[in-house]
Amino acid sequence: MQTDTYRHRGQRRALVAELRRKGIEDARVLAAIEQVPRHLFFEPAFREHAYQDKAFPIGEGQTISQPYTVAYQSQLLQVQPTDRVLEIGTGSGYQCSVLLALQAQVYSIEYNRVLFERTQRLLARMQAPAHLFCGDGSLGLPDYAPYDKILVTAGSPTLPRPLLRQLRVGGALVIPVGDANSQRMVRVVRESEESFAREDFEVFRFVPLLGEAGWQK
Repeated sequence: MQTDTYRHRGQRRALVAELRRKGIEDARVLAAIEQVPRHLFFEPAFREHAYQDKAFPIGEGQTISQPYTVAYQSQLLQVQPTDRVLEIGTGSGYQCSVLLALQAQVYSIEYNRVLFERTQRLLARMQAPAHLFCGDGSLGLPDYAPYDKILVTAGSPTLPRPLLRQLRVGGALVIPVGDANSQRMVRVVRESEESFAREDFEVFRFVPLLGEAGWQK
């Protein structure tokens, strides 16, 4: 495991300053971004890209999300310490680590088996206390529900009903919804057993959410 050097910490401070200029205001989210060593989620040959505000391929047709996107979703989610958070799409493990830095109890599910096993090993080496699963994230993890917050890191054609049902009353789901080319970030708050309030935000582009309640392969 590569160490976290003074240079890396300086690069993270510069990244946080850039995110602040782009409109990220949540101090706890910015502190979490500054805390998590993003370079550890890159192959050694590509670590020079780690603190640029851009997405980067990680294999299996997936990417490590742009830091702005991670910060934006985390800010919308309004994570509180000890919140029970379900993450759909573990991917590289970076967003998961930011949620952990926000002191959430994180349950994370990854669709791709190769990516899941790779990230499981990495997070174990980093001693990250997340609960990791491999399976159809569009269906959530009902055995561990209800959740205070649910975060989806892939684009969905609709609001997946199974995920809405796994929110506690008062809980929030943040998810990109749209077609294959672009998605609008959506936050849904469960107001009662049968009532949900929706807010729409900026447009992004994510890899597709595969699964029974997402895009079909």
